[in-house]
Amino acid sequence: MSFTALLAALLLEHFRPLPRAFRLFGWFSGYAHYLERQFNAGEHRHGVLAWFLALSPFVFLVTLISLLLNMISGLMGWAWSLTVLYFLMGFGRLEENAAAVSSALRNQQLDQAQLLLAQWTGRDCAANSANEAARLGIEEILASAYRNLFGVVFWFTLLGPGGALLYRLAQLLAQAWGTLNEQESGDFGKFSARAFAWMEWLPARLTAISFAIVGNFEDAMYCWRSQAKQWMEESLGIVLASGAGAMGVKLGEALVTRAGIESRPEIGLGDDADVDYMDSAISLIWRTLALWLAVLLLITLARWTGA
Repeated sequence: MSFTALLAALLLEHFRPLPRAFRLFGWFSGYAHYLERQFNAGEHRHGVLAWFLALSPFVFLVTLISLLLNMISGLMGWAWSLTVLYFLMGFGRLEENAAAVSSALRNQQLDQAQLLLAQWTGRDCAANSANEAARLGIEEILASAYRNLFGVVFWFTLLGPGGALLYRLAQLLAQAWGTLNEQESGDFGKFSARAFAWMEWLPARLTAISFAIVGNFEDAMYCWRSQAKQWMEESLGIVLASGAGAMGVKLGEALVTRAGIESRPEIGLGDDADVDYMDSAISLIWRTLALWLAVLLLITLARWTGA
């Protein structure tokens, strides 16, 4: 049932993605800031307590509803899983954002591409060239697919709807608390960053090996081994390096910003990034998704036949 719920959610999300203006987790960000104000005394144990208080009620509620609905009716439990996945995954919005930036670049509307890319990534892109915009777009495609699709699928498969929600909320807390200034907040945010790093350890590596299988295996593995550790975040570096190697494109590298030059390590092999490689990145994600679905289908069939 979990496989069919996942497949149905992916189809629904592809054909009827949530509107761009829809902000499901806006309320959670406010809740996280409230807990930070109440508990942040600069100590690690306060960060641990706040993390559990932030996540436990919502994960418990989603898991409880899932258990109760499955006890009442398998179909109701299936519908609940589909609903949770639909709101947690963002593959449809990822495709829309990538297509919009790609279209602007192809039409040589650099200002429009910069604006769309800034709205998508949350960073200042006004000084980026067309190739830099394409490079950032490819990186965002790989990163978003990994964290908002494959990470969610992994934890849903492992722990059901509650596991998928746990992963997404832990990701948000890592972004909100894990990046806090240590001089001002002490050790409060360290646990949220460490907890999410643990949760994404295996999904990141499964995503990277999947990129290698459906792309250029040798180059993907080479980039993973030799370049991933240079990236600022290890798990993200593994995904980006493997994806770049699988496609045969260079990512990372220094970027021109209005504040100056942003130094970044070079990852990947082959050609410089351009708008065509944005389409290649989407194609890589689709092939990887097909691989994951095929594996999950085999596991599901094995369980059914074993039962």
